[in-house]
Amino acid sequence: MNNLNKIIELSNYYQKNSQTSNRDKIVSQIYSQSEIIAKQAIRNNKDKTTDLDKRLDDILTSKIFGYPIMLLILSIVFWMTIVGANYPSQILATIFFYLQEQLTNLFQYFNAPEWLRGFLVDGVYRGLAWVVSVMLPPMAIFFPLFTILEDLGYLPRVAFNLDRFFQKAGAHGKQSLTMSMGFGCNAAGIISCRIIESPRERLIAILTNNFVPCNGRFPTLITVATIFFGAAVSALYSTIIASMVIVGIVIVGIIVTLITSWLLSKTLLKGVPSSFTLELPPYRKPQIMKVFIRSVYDRTMFVLKRAVKIAAPAGAITWLLANTYLNGNSLIDIGANFLQPLGYAIGLDGYILMAFILGFPANEIVFPILIMSYLSQGSLMELDSFAALKTLLLDHGWTWLTALNLLLFSLLHFPCGTTMLTIKKETGSIKWTALAFIIPTSIAFLVTFAVAQTVRLLGIL
Repeated sequence: MNNLNKIIELSNYYQKNSQTSNRDKIVSQIYSQSEIIAKQAIRNNKDKTTDLDKRLDDILTSKIFGYPIMLLILSIVFWMTIVGANYPSQILATIFFYLQEQLTNLFQYFNAPEWLRGFLVDGVYRGLAWVVSVMLPPMAIFFPLFTILEDLGYLPRVAFNLDRFFQKAGAHGKQSLTMSMGFGCNAAGIISCRIIESPRERLIAILTNNFVPCNGRFPTLITVATIFFGAAVSALYSTIIASMVIVGIVIVGIIVTLITSWLLSKTLLKGVPSSFTLELPPYRKPQIMKVFIRSVYDRTMFVLKRAVKIAAPAGAITWLLANTYLNGNSLIDIGANFLQPLGYAIGLDGYILMAFILGFPANEIVFPILIMSYLSQGSLMELDSFAALKTLLLDHGWTWLTALNLLLFSLLHFPCGTTMLTIKKETGSIKWTALAFIIPTSIAFLVTFAVAQTVRLLGIL
């Protein structure tokens, strides 16, 4: 009875105390007293499952092994996504572009105007085809893998490991979970911020979620990492090196997330981080069928539906800009020439910046737009091989600095149209939606400018 009274006193004091460090101490004391009472009042046989859970937690949440294991699991998930998505993407692309040929033949059969065929087929349809063929396979692989980790009980261990970093940054430990959701889709990551009770900390999580690359940015990251970094070694290790480069970019994103969260907590969103007491659930065997259904219907199709809605008008606008000429130059060429000085200052070029601007509705079409612009073609396209693509990029002045800064800019730049719409819906504020665009864009320009100028100043280009 004395122990029980002590727990009640501690609980009452916990409710009145507002300091996070004191709360953690009090919660620890409550659990200690509860454990003493349980040992005195309950007798049971030794649970082998509980004992195994404890041994696993000693490894997965340890300060020595916890973080390397996290990075290893992340690397494996990326490697499986990269390797596994290649063939389905090729199959889907083949199917979609076979249908494109049939649509073209249909328009020609009815003698439809060429501009109408180009607008609807090369613009709208082909833009949708690229988004679906490039975006669907990685999502269909990544989301089930992510959901399996969630169902297995590992994600709460990730939150436990990262909690102290986010608390030091003035944010909430649950932000690590919302950040993880952003790997699949930043829009889904924004929605998952609802699990954070504090409005201040929820806003921090929303404003920084974009610093983890979504699957829409993976094609660009994978292509550039493979061509300029993976190609530096033998073909046997190319995928491994490309995966390691992408993991390195992800780590940069996590660091930027923590720094930005800290700056926001000291300026626009001042406050003391709320307490995050996480009781780790037991490990459990994933229910594969439920995982598959939940990940495909609740996540993959939800995100894909939103992306398709935005990609259709994007493809149409891109076609119009590429096929509208002024004084012998397409509007894309004119825009790229205007942006060239800014692009050079940050280690890129005007066409790359133009591709990111036109790719605002959907990140998947950024690279096809860039290739189309370099080749002065009137529709979205992609080259047949990495070798041909690398030759094209080198012919347009690309160096390892261009590749590195493209990776960094792709990681840090403004959210896509789908994510911006989601932010507006979740915050209900034009102000915070605008800041969600301005903050990452400013950081992207500052980081790439610093890298480009440093490399040129040191003369190591």
